[in-house]
Amino acid sequence: MTFHWHDWAGYIGVVLMLLAYLLLQAHKLRGNGLVYQLMNVLGALGVMLSLLFGAFNASAFFMEVAWLLIGIYGIGRSARVRREAREAGHKTSLW
Repeated sequence: MTFHWHDWAGYIGVVLMLLAYLLLQAHKLRGNGLVYQLMNVLGALGVMLSLLFGAFNASAFFMEVAWLLIGIYGIGRSARVRREAREAGHKTSLW
């Protein structure tokens, strides 16, 4: 069996996503943390690449698109919450 780069991208993507979930369940990562979200986003990208350049499966591809978008949303939301907390901290420290 020959492995192509897109096969490796898919396997690495799956490992990243499963490892992220395992670390979340083991309380080693937080669900709103950047590392957890990046592992999911990069994992989804890897699986999407394997589906685009390998054997395409529409339902799996759309699930990975949703996973990617949710991860990007989580990164953006966490960044906004941290920024607002930092700004609130600066405002209270000025009084």
